[in-house]
Amino acid sequence: MLLPKRIKHRKVQRGKMRGLAHRGSKVSFGSYGLKSIEAHWISSAQIESCRVVINRHLKRGGKLWIRVFPDKPITKKPAETRMGKGKGAPEAWVAVVKPGRILFELDGVTETIAKEAFTLAAHRLPVLTRFVTREEGA
Repeated sequence: MLLPKRIKHRKVQRGKMRGLAHRGSKVSFGSYGLKSIEAHWISSAQIESCRVVINRHLKRGGKLWIRVFPDKPITKKPAETRMGKGKGAPEAWVAVVKPGRILFELDGVTETIAKEAFTLAAHRLPVLTRFVTREEGA
């Protein structure tokens, strides 16, 4: 699973997910992309699950780019713990995804194979997504 090698702060605040994604909103590397149309946190386990299912569907054909990285630590307090006594320990890593963000890109395969692979990946994500091509410009 993905996680950063080192970070500046061990615990971060939750933050807001307002607005649209401007960075990473165009298909840059491949020919086809999977674009988010909702805002959500995507965990490293969900990204890894998508990577596995896409690569299995491609059967070692084509190239996959993962355009999101989980660099935000999410903390959790133990079950049945009283309130107070500080913030919980880091539990998981998530990527903050805004509407318009390209999550994955593919190249070297036909459009139908790319569509099928991204459909399988979309079922494993907590966001609504859209299949886009480089020609659409978005």
